[in-house]
Amino acid sequence: MMETCAELSESSSAPSSLPSASPLTTPELSDDGFEIERLPSPIDDGEGHRPVDDSQAEMSQHFPGASPSFILVIGGLGYIGSHTVLELLREGHNVIIVDNLSNCYESVLHNIKVLITSDCKTKGSAIPLIHFHRLDYRRRTMSLLLESYSDLVMTIDSAGKQKMTYRSRISGVIHFAAYKSVVESLKRPLQYYQNNVCGLVRLMEQLDKYNIHHFIFSSSATVYGARCNAGLPLREEDLVHHPEESIDAAGNRVLLQPSAAGLSCPYARTKYFAEAILADVAAANPAWHIVALRYFNPVGCDPSGLLGENPRGEATNLYPVLTQVLTGVRPSLGVFGSNWATRDGTAIRDFIHVLDVARGHILALAWNRDGGGGGFRAFNLGSGSGTTVLEAVRSLEATANRMIPLNWAGRRPGDVGVCVASTERARKELGWSPRETIAQCAADLWNFVQRSVRKPCSEGREQAL
Repeated sequence: MMETCAELSESSSAPSSLPSASPLTTPELSDDGFEIERLPSPIDDGEGHRPVDDSQAEMSQHFPGASPSFILVIGGLGYIGSHTVLELLREGHNVIIVDNLSNCYESVLHNIKVLITSDCKTKGSAIPLIHFHRLDYRRRTMSLLLESYSDLVMTIDSAGKQKMTYRSRISGVIHFAAYKSVVESLKRPLQYYQNNVCGLVRLMEQLDKYNIHHFIFSSSATVYGARCNAGLPLREEDLVHHPEESIDAAGNRVLLQPSAAGLSCPYARTKYFAEAILADVAAANPAWHIVALRYFNPVGCDPSGLLGENPRGEATNLYPVLTQVLTGVRPSLGVFGSNWATRDGTAIRDFIHVLDVARGHILALAWNRDGGGGGFRAFNLGSGSGTTVLEAVRSLEATANRMIPLNWAGRRPGDVGVCVASTERARKELGWSPRETIAQCAADLWNFVQRSVRKPCSEGREQAL
């Protein structure tokens, strides 16, 4: 996701002997603060459409001759994570969700199950496996979880000797579990480095131990730093972590060198450091296939209105703040700068529908699996075209049929006038391009707001925006 550091930003089955809980009940935590927990797929809908459960008998029925494989989604109940989980299930993937619920609610899992049950009933297909584990990915229980999805097998090493090694049923990992607020990162830098950087290092060590080497990283366009000031579409070549050859706009071959400038907040630096670490890991071990997806500004939600952006903390991104103004939680929207060199004087940002972002993860997984990946590769996920702040306001006003009061203010230090992605690489290599319009983003968001305002959720909290 891309917002300058002066702005407010976002980023997000075990053995049967392990305890389980209902989808709407937060389990008690163990002594170390975390407990592995498994949730089965939804129950029979009463019409014979029973989903795949996690018992051995049903695994054999649906996956004859082999154990099922899974995609592990860390931070899978957050805003982008939950939509990605839903799209994975719609594509037929079995999914393991790891989330400590620090910035989301377990009711999100229930809503995912409702949606995929309905989808599979319509298609007449079995529901993929859905396993949920409530834990912090940095804790020692993460290693136990990875082991529970692994088998010890005999292999032959390069010297012709037999040895035992792990073969995992996790075929790919998507990592969303980073702290994501620019403002909070300025106040709590150590916590951001501990979770976003140190946590990633430990995770990569554990994945390597269990021979899980297909990895999708949730990055951010904040890694481009001062390059945003140029006012040109940002290309992945604008930030590399190792020297690499490229073709410039004039068709000349150039050698790109690693450099970083203008990373003016801890959040942006953690994303940059994380990418650099991943690039180094991939360069050192050819077994790794790592993709970093650099988000610009994900907005919108699933058209059902059952999934959306509903964090435990304060909403900071533009569209959630707009909905708070519309519902009376905030009196007005602050607009910083009215004299930018843009079509209406307000800053231009690249807004992308969250479902388009989710689909980008599906294609990145397939690209890794089918041999397109190998080493480290970064891709932008943005619309490729900018929307001014005033256009974003008007889109939601038109959808909600009401006015949004604006509080005009001057520019803030660090703000930039234009920040838009180049999506050419994602289009050519992943086959990805955005489908949804800014009007659709606004319509889906308002649908979620209308369904959620003052609707009690399972945690005993009103989901009022």
